[in-house]
Amino acid sequence: MKQVDKGGRPAVVFSDKQIKELETLSAVLNKEQLADYFGVSHVTLKAIEKRQPEVSFAYKKGKAKAIAKIAGNLISKANGGNIPAQMFYLKTQAGWKETTRIETTESGKASNRHFIDE
Repeated sequence: MKQVDKGGRPAVVFSDKQIKELETLSAVLNKEQLADYFGVSHVTLKAIEKRQPEVSFAYKKGKAKAIAKIAGNLISKANGGNIPAQMFYLKTQAGWKETTRIETTESGKASNRHFIDE
């Protein structure tokens, strides 16, 4: 059965070079920014990902590489004794949270205390 040309613009297809570039840029750009970079709309980029699964894979791989690198640096800082890095890690990965409690002493005076709860 012969395909009928429905008109419109031809489908955008990313080259291997563009896919590699997208992988690299995905570390610092979101999908809307990537679409702008490549001169296509966000909707077109989604259509490209659907037609070319390797584009979607490259985006995910680039993001994962960047997250792994930053997480590795955070762990190194935390292991090296960096208190803010340790606190950030524990808050985001161990469920710790900071709270402020107002406690009343026997004399009736209120005092603010800062706690880190598990």
